[in-house]
Amino acid sequence: MTMIDPDAAWAAFEARDRSADGRFVVGVRSTGIYCKPSCPARHPRRAQVSFHVDGAAARAAGFRACLRCRPDAVARDRAAVAEAIALIDAAEAPPRLEALARAVGYAPHHFHRLFKRATGLTPAAYGRAKRLERAGAALTRGATVTDALYAAGYAAPSRFYDAAARLGMAPSAWAKGGRGVTIHWTLAATSLGPLLIAATGRGLCRVAFDEDGAALSARFPHAALRPGGSALADLAARVVALVETPGCDADLPLDLRGTAFQEAIWQALRTIPPGETRSYAELAALAGAPGATRAAGSACGANAIAIAIPCHRVVRSDGGVGGYAYGAARKAALIARERDAG
Repeated sequence: MTMIDPDAAWAAFEARDRSADGRFVVGVRSTGIYCKPSCPARHPRRAQVSFHVDGAAARAAGFRACLRCRPDAVARDRAAVAEAIALIDAAEAPPRLEALARAVGYAPHHFHRLFKRATGLTPAAYGRAKRLERAGAALTRGATVTDALYAAGYAAPSRFYDAAARLGMAPSAWAKGGRGVTIHWTLAATSLGPLLIAATGRGLCRVAFDEDGAALSARFPHAALRPGGSALADLAARVVALVETPGCDADLPLDLRGTAFQEAIWQALRTIPPGETRSYAELAALAGAPGATRAAGSACGANAIAIAIPCHRVVRSDGGVGGYAYGAARKAALIARERDAG
């Protein structure tokens, strides 16, 4: 069952916070209506309001929908965005805005704003990111650059090369499994188990519990892997300190690339202070994509740099620890250590 923090809900209602729309509705006893948090109507006194997980719960409590803010439209909007994302994901080339809006039953200019509010990206930007993801996946499987870019739906090589900066290395290097890239790595002992730490000349590219050189080689099959030595010693010590002596986050250099949405989520994760947690819904809102809760969880799962990008600080909306690539026990331990240090 979803739990609502009344103080946080009231603060969002007072601020008319759009990012809270869809997370709960506000019942107003004096009028018998329920509103979405961003409703522009004059606010009642706090003693007159109650918070409900959705419109159905509010209606069951005897409230009717506000005709000004139309809170039940939020669910319809979310369903339309989800349908549009599925259409983009299935298309060989990004659909035009007009076609997407027509397919989900909205006016183009309105749906453009709606989609960006929900995901943090315009439909066109999301489509470009998905196309680039497909090209990157094809290159990783060993396809030639030419085959990959046409299979991903690029009309010309120039379009692909313009976008390929997001891959983090030259397309030819990506196709060759990182050939030409040197990665220094080490296994560091921590009280939570061995920690693989790997970095290119630009910064950390992999930090993971329970992995070793063989796992790193599988991830970067053609990169030149070198023992850490002095080149990695200082960086590795700073990463280990985040495990053993939590309380302040080091500003560590990173060499990590993802889609625009993933990078927004990873950046938002780095803004969560040690000792604090956020729900996946709150994380999505931090990244400018309220409503993209499931996608935020997927972006956390794609995080290749544990600890330094603290996806362990994201928990379920009911306060439960939730999933973690390196086990719930480690996640709980990291959260507890940071809270104790604070």
